[in-house]
Amino acid sequence: MSLEAALFAALAAVPAATTEQEVRDVEARFNAAYAANDMATYWSFYDEALTQWWPEGRVDLPTYKAQWTKLLADGGKVISNTLSDVRVHVSPSGDAAVASYKARVVTRQADGKITDEIAQESDVLFKKNGAWKVMHIHYDPKPAK
Repeated sequence: MSLEAALFAALAAVPAATTEQEVRDVEARFNAAYAANDMATYWSFYDEALTQWWPEGRVDLPTYKAQWTKLLADGGKVISNTLSDVRVHVSPSGDAAVASYKARVVTRQADGKITDEIAQESDVLFKKNGAWKVMHIHYDPKPAK
């Protein structure tokens, strides 16, 4: 490998690593807002065109917001949200990424029941106008054992 090629390869790796860290930081803040029940901050991470797959089927952003608004108004809340096995893949152009992870989510339901689930989640993010936005989520929860 020529010196030029080695230098180009080294420089090309820096933006990818930086972009991956940007996405990891966004995911950390996104999930921290969820864990804190800070819905104003949490909703700010979403693009208005969001689509999601839940076990019940496809869900859009207005439906998701309505569900969470009702849960919180009725006394429910997230107690904890702990991530593990986080992996991030960035597109070659650096403006799209997929973050996948396991999330252990403990929630108090409106009726007072505590649920403890481990979800396998994949988030698709696009960088739009300089900000990363969540465009799609695939959320697959299972009861923790």
